[in-house]
Amino acid sequence: MIDTEETIISREYFLGIIADFKNDEFERHPYDLAQELVELRETNEDDYEYICKKMPSELLAQILCEMPNYVQEEISDVLSDKKIANITSKMDSDDASMLIYNISQNDEEAAETILSQLNEEDKKTIKHLNSYEEDEAGAYMQNELFKVSLDENIGDSLKRLKQLKEDDILDNIFHAHIVTVDNEYIGSIGLEELILFDYTLKYADLPEEKFTNYSLNDKEDIEDAVDMFTNYNLSALAVVDSNNKLLGRITHDDIHDIIQQIDTKQLYSLAGVSDDAEHEESIYLIGRNRAMWLGINLITAVLASLVIGLFDATIQSFVALAVLMPIVASMGGNAGTQTLTVTVRQMALGEIDYQDAKKIIYKEVMISIVNGLLFAAVIGVVAYLWFNIPLLGVVIAISMIINLFSAGFFGAVIPIILQKKGIDPAIGSTVILTTVTDVVGFFSFLGLATIILL
Repeated sequence: MIDTEETIISREYFLGIIADFKNDEFERHPYDLAQELVELRETNEDDYEYICKKMPSELLAQILCEMPNYVQEEISDVLSDKKIANITSKMDSDDASMLIYNISQNDEEAAETILSQLNEEDKKTIKHLNSYEEDEAGAYMQNELFKVSLDENIGDSLKRLKQLKEDDILDNIFHAHIVTVDNEYIGSIGLEELILFDYTLKYADLPEEKFTNYSLNDKEDIEDAVDMFTNYNLSALAVVDSNNKLLGRITHDDIHDIIQQIDTKQLYSLAGVSDDAEHEESIYLIGRNRAMWLGINLITAVLASLVIGLFDATIQSFVALAVLMPIVASMGGNAGTQTLTVTVRQMALGEIDYQDAKKIIYKEVMISIVNGLLFAAVIGVVAYLWFNIPLLGVVIAISMIINLFSAGFFGAVIPIILQKKGIDPAIGSTVILTTVTDVVGFFSFLGLATIILL
């Protein structure tokens, strides 16, 4: 094997990897090779294309599954349709359908040509998986699973599994999925449980309490599958149709990827950017998407400025107000973001919903009031010592309490209302909250200054 720790990623390096693979001395994980192949793509495109063409289809199938979507999209520009079809045939059905889908995003005609070169069974499977909507569980399932019938002998089924493994037809098998003669899903039994029974028994002879019956309809939201994996500590989940016929399974590695996608989307949404747009290579498309949210933010900033403009005479009379205004806005904004982030995240994890609204709002308001009182005392003293105006300390202290109260209240209320209206609470919450805390902060601070100081 080649020691890659300090190896420069080059054509010669990958030729060594290919030689190891052909000599059955291959020990590297496909993920590591995928990262290195992406690095080669970025540093030397000619060598990248040469290696992709030189690499055996079986090895490239393993590596391509671990590569980013944008690389999969462009693989038809590098390899012939015939080789891609060969690679696709060596993938699990879920990975194969994703590869064809990604290629279609870049070149729909190439995707159709590749599909036409697959055997009828693979073609039908991929078309079926790609017919699902992006958020449906069926889009993430694979058809390869270990299915057994009630009247089958345990020993015979395990011999069949051994043969399927040797033929590389199945991998990552955790359960035997039990079905009727009509393919109706009955339940699953883990292989670690199965090996404890007498191999001469039939599955119909096994005690029902040994069966698990976790399944999900193929049309249900994939986030429901995420919840099931998380709540029940599953390694795989059976997918059925509306008639309870077994269609396939979703495995834990797919769920891990989905959780990452959900977390990334939520993080981007809170920042006012699009997950899809950020994966574009076009600077124009990324900039355009960000500009839309910045434009919305500009409008909200103008609203805050209009509030400040209402009190221009007060600010001219007390220049100290202009110095202290950023403190009020900053504290309110940060306190609101804390509440908003916690609330949105708990919603995403299913820990709170609309029914918990009163409890959540009360909790966040109380936290905000306590922090408001604490920091009101601190900034009140600081303002007094700084400008030697006692009432100025009182003004900013009261304003701090009001703004932190509003930050806690609206930081919890806004995402709850958005969820109730069927809108993703992560989208737009930050812009709305920033507007509220700025307007309330400036209005309370300058309004109180007008009343108390003038």
